[in-house]
Amino acid sequence: MTQQGPFGGRARPPLPTLPKGEIVASYDSYADAQSAVDLLARADFPVARLSIVGNDLKSVERVTGKLTWGRVALAGAASGAWMGIFFGLLLIIFAPASPAGFGILAAAVLIGAGFGMLFGLVSYAINRRRRDFTSTMQVIASSYSIVVDPELAVRAGSLLSGTGAAAGHAHPSEPPAAPPTESAPPADDGARPASPEPPLYGERLPDPDDRSEG
Repeated sequence: MTQQGPFGGRARPPLPTLPKGEIVASYDSYADAQSAVDLLARADFPVARLSIVGNDLKSVERVTGKLTWGRVALAGAASGAWMGIFFGLLLIIFAPASPAGFGILAAAVLIGAGFGMLFGLVSYAINRRRRDFTSTMQVIASSYSIVVDPELAVRAGSLLSGTGAAAGHAHPSEPPAAPPTESAPPADDGARPASPEPPLYGERLPDPDDRSEG
């Protein structure tokens, strides 16, 4: 997105800068860092205030195979055929009343495949000694850090360590935890002496003096 300058011209976009904040976690792969951000998002954390920063960027070229005349011809023909389909469809769109519409499309595909094959073979013949293999380029990082604003670093760290739910940051869709139930008092195992039963009506109680004399 371009910005308008003060005199109507296009202003230069701002230069990219590193995000400011605290590092709350670091991971060896981008997939692990992405999973951590997904965890924070599910916990209703303001993920717009964090960033994933890749450290020690390296360019990796993975060799996928050796080039041969057959592979070069096939790849050139495929790319040329796609170009032929594109131009053939344009001709059909701008000339819909032509009875030979599909014939024009087939001819465009064949011509494009032929030119693509020829161009690929000529390029391979020129660059054969300098590059005789196929490869893919990737830019990867040695580690990935999650940077958060300083005022949210404690909450993010607690959520990532698994203690955020206990601190009251559980997701609203989760059912509330049941309150703890009071345990029943332990049953009496006979440690207390049993109270004597009351005497029946009219029954004579034993005299304590008689017990002492006996």
